[in-house]
Amino acid sequence: MDDKKTFSLDPADQRRILEALGRGASRRDVLRLMFSMGIMASAAGGLLSVATNARAQTPRKGGRIRAATTSSSTADTLDPAKGSNATDYTRHNMFYSGLTQLDASLAPQPALAEEIRSDKATVWTFKLRKDVKFHDGSPLTPADVVYSLNRHKEAATASKVKTVADQFSEVKASGPNEVKVTLVAPNADLPVILAASHFLIVKGGARDFSATANGTGPFKLKEFQPGVRSVGVRNDGYWKAGRPYLDEVELIGIQDEPARVNALLSGDVQLILAVDPRSTSRVRATPGYGVLETKSGLYTDLVARQDAAPTNNPDFVMAMKYLIDREQAKNAVFRGFAVVANDQPIPPSHRYYLAGLPQRPYDVDKAKFHLQKAGMAGKSVQVVASPAANGSIDMAVLMQQSAQKAGLTLTVNRVPADGYWSNHWMKHPLFFGNINPRPSADQLFTQFFKSDAPWNESGWKNEQFDQLVLAARAEPDNEKRRKMYGDMQVLVHEKCGIGIPVFLSFLDGYNSKVKGLGSVPIGGFMGYMFAEHVWVDG
Repeated sequence: MDDKKTFSLDPADQRRILEALGRGASRRDVLRLMFSMGIMASAAGGLLSVATNARAQTPRKGGRIRAATTSSSTADTLDPAKGSNATDYTRHNMFYSGLTQLDASLAPQPALAEEIRSDKATVWTFKLRKDVKFHDGSPLTPADVVYSLNRHKEAATASKVKTVADQFSEVKASGPNEVKVTLVAPNADLPVILAASHFLIVKGGARDFSATANGTGPFKLKEFQPGVRSVGVRNDGYWKAGRPYLDEVELIGIQDEPARVNALLSGDVQLILAVDPRSTSRVRATPGYGVLETKSGLYTDLVARQDAAPTNNPDFVMAMKYLIDREQAKNAVFRGFAVVANDQPIPPSHRYYLAGLPQRPYDVDKAKFHLQKAGMAGKSVQVVASPAANGSIDMAVLMQQSAQKAGLTLTVNRVPADGYWSNHWMKHPLFFGNINPRPSADQLFTQFFKSDAPWNESGWKNEQFDQLVLAARAEPDNEKRRKMYGDMQVLVHEKCGIGIPVFLSFLDGYNSKVKGLGSVPIGGFMGYMFAEHVWVDG
């Protein structure tokens, strides 16, 4: 016999209870109210729990939270085109909106564009929402969208997505509330691509972003101090009815992970990005705090530059890949909050993941063989690691031990997180990177692996790969595209100067009073869009 009880309330009675809770009624007061409704004592306790939980999940207006990301520097920017890290992405999503927005399954949803039409994936028409206003009160027009998309193609903008925007053959207004984008070649992923924070819409003609963020986003800029903090206040004219819930959000950067955790548990901040797996038990064991795990395509990679010696030697690169103990990295470095990878940048959860690629093992003997072929047996080489590249120092130390067994002296140069991406990343022969996931395979390959990609970490140039990128982008047949993306993964796996040990989960730490948190696997902080979704309970 099932002894579980199912409780239900008449809607009017439920509303009375929720209103009482909302007024701050005590548990005893609400139980008295329930008894007056004729609810038996045996059921009242369960109903009170249900009602309390329901109230906790009902968004509440007001309140302020302080959130800490992983980086902060004088290079912080209010220009979405120049965003280069999680702090920038989070800041930009506070102040701006895009034509599309990704949901929890990484599918593009209409945002500033309420309707999207395509002619053979080459000509795209975006019908804009009406009555959307910028923070200065001016209306959103097609001219603003045209300007925002075209500026990425101008060298003076220094956009991080210029190579992606080079797909735009023409962007023009095609009606009083409509924009038409014609591509150089078909690309069925355009709505996904336009959801990236770099493509958020700015006011037409905007060029000075030193102290201005005139967007259509959920918060208005109140204060911006590069390297210190960003503060936004609620945009009461936000185009999403009822959003945001918070009065104010302050965003700061704390590079040191233990310091971030301490700031959370001391109450100095209410939400933190990138909890180290080793800190999860401490956070979860502290009453009133929790950790949100989001599985993703995030990876920390070992990078061997192809324009320097000895890292440009294919045998040296292969030796380093064989020295990566992936299972050990998953369990010892990331405490199981990861999925074993195979030197291919597409994660297993992605629709274009090539599952048939044989897993590269940890093999000291094979590493020794390739080191001898490269003339590196008995030699010494340095690898640069930093807390900025999640888990890289621990992985470097593990590789150092393995390299010694293979006859290579691998010295680990530990550098601070502060300034790592501007002073060290892509500036040493052997180092670690940390790549946030991209929702589309085309975007990932275009930004990080194509010969002319601005973030081509290893400086890898492969004509066959470049041709496949263009061919897959133009291919309307999904199965043919899948085959091309599989071929690209094979090329990266076999020839590119990077090693990808594991795909990491995003781990956010939070105060349990922060409600509305969820997972968008493009990044932590709900894909860097938490500000418009969360509220404070109590």
